[in-house]
Amino acid sequence: MTVLLEIRDLLVHREKKAVLRVDRLDVEQGEILAVVGPNGAGKSTLLLAIAQLLKPERGVIRLAGHQPGRQTSLERRRRMSLVLQEPTLVDRKVFDNVAMGLRFRHASRAVVNQRVDAWLELMKISHLRNRKAGQISGGEAQRVSLARAFAIEPELLLLDEPFSSLDAPTRSRLLEDLRCLLAQTGTTTIFVTHDLGEASRLGGRMAIILKGQVEQWGEPEGIYKQPKNAEVAAFLGIE
Repeated sequence: MTVLLEIRDLLVHREKKAVLRVDRLDVEQGEILAVVGPNGAGKSTLLLAIAQLLKPERGVIRLAGHQPGRQTSLERRRRMSLVLQEPTLVDRKVFDNVAMGLRFRHASRAVVNQRVDAWLELMKISHLRNRKAGQISGGEAQRVSLARAFAIEPELLLLDEPFSSLDAPTRSRLLEDLRCLLAQTGTTTIFVTHDLGEASRLGGRMAIILKGQVEQWGEPEGIYKQPKNAEVAAFLGIE
């Protein structure tokens, strides 16, 4: 498999305090990597560093073999989509919110219309096309955020606990729809969650972050069978 994302010797500080250390982490083309850990472990910090919204103290984050500095920061960010816990929509129609990334990339009107309509359909929100963002529910708003993220056809999709604020039935339906879409598109994805059930439903590999350190990563079956240490075992609920 081709490695899309390589992280080496990463150290991230926030307010002059080390909050994340990653000695090594690879994400392969087309895979879903679930990043799991308790609240405050450093999961969101990892995504923000990958998305270049936090500058590391040291280390390398290499996307598809490109060395940092060979592309501008904007060029690298345009290859990714980031979906946060709370939907970040503007007070315009749903169509316009989904179209934002495409318009920012100066896509033609035909491309914008085709992709937006396609993703509204795939996310099951075509009926909301002309509704204002402030007139939809939280689950619908997160579907809009996901449609906007997929519409630009990112090389890397970053999801930061996108369902954590939703009620259980809405979360379950969205998670299943996302699983199907990722299988259909083959989009390389890093999915952050503190919920082991969510991580297992999406499939793929798992990385466990505890106290700002990536403790173990690999196939879930192997991690469950052989946790690296007592802390990992405790997080997984294994004696």
